[in-house]
Amino acid sequence: MLGTAKIVAFGATADSARSRAFYEGILGLTFIREDAFACTFDAGGVELRIQKVGSLTPQAHTMLGWSVASIDAAVTTLAGKGVTMERYGFLEQDKHGIWTSPSGAKIAWMKDPDGNLLSLTEPSPRWRGP
Repeated sequence: MLGTAKIVAFGATADSARSRAFYEGILGLTFIREDAFACTFDAGGVELRIQKVGSLTPQAHTMLGWSVASIDAAVTTLAGKGVTMERYGFLEQDKHGIWTSPSGAKIAWMKDPDGNLLSLTEPSPRWRGP
C-alpha cells in the first residue's frame, strides 16, 4: 500500500532558528517553509520536517543520514563550516572521524544543534545499487 507513496522524514528541535541555520546554512538543504509546528526542508527530494518541541532529549541512535559520493569531500566541507564529527572509542576512525565498516562502507557521524545524531555514508563499491 505505501510502497509507492513518498516518504516524509521527521526530526525535532527546541530552537527552530538555530535548527534552520544548521539544516539550511550548514548542511545546504533547501528551505521550504516554516509554520507554528515545524521547519520544512527539501532533502534530496524527501520532505524533512523538523518539528518544533518545547524540550528535547536526543536519542543515542542515528536520526537521519545521507548517502554521499565522497565522504572525504563531505566531511572536509562540513569541517570548514565548523561541524565536528563524532568520535567513538569502540570504532577505529581515521583522523577525520571516518570509520570503514566491514562491508567497506565509510561512515561518519555528527550532531545537529539539538544533539540529534546524523550520519554520512559513502557506500562500499560492492554494495552500490543502480
